[in-house]
Amino acid sequence: MQLPEDQIRAGHIPADLYRQIPPGTDMRRVVIVQEAPRSYKGPIVLTLVVLAGSVVVLLVIAFVVQVLAGAAVAVLSATGGLGYTINRTSKRKTLRSK
Repeated sequence: MQLPEDQIRAGHIPADLYRQIPPGTDMRRVVIVQEAPRSYKGPIVLTLVVLAGSVVVLLVIAFVVQVLAGAAVAVLSATGGLGYTINRTSKRKTLRSK
């Protein structure tokens, strides 16, 4: 038994705690309360929620910017101030007969 937790589980009172007990106290009625170990579930879940929220916000911003850019191009091309074309070049293979 090297750790104080092991001593308390075994029913032994460590010396530093024993000195804090007032003289004349019935040792059979002494209850030692330990602090519960820290749970990391809350901070991990909070971190995941923040990350997921950040990704959603970035996706929404990207979608809004895309819609605004498309609307701006549509308005400018309709008013004659801007024109654009999309060139799709495709290389088709031709079969040569011998």
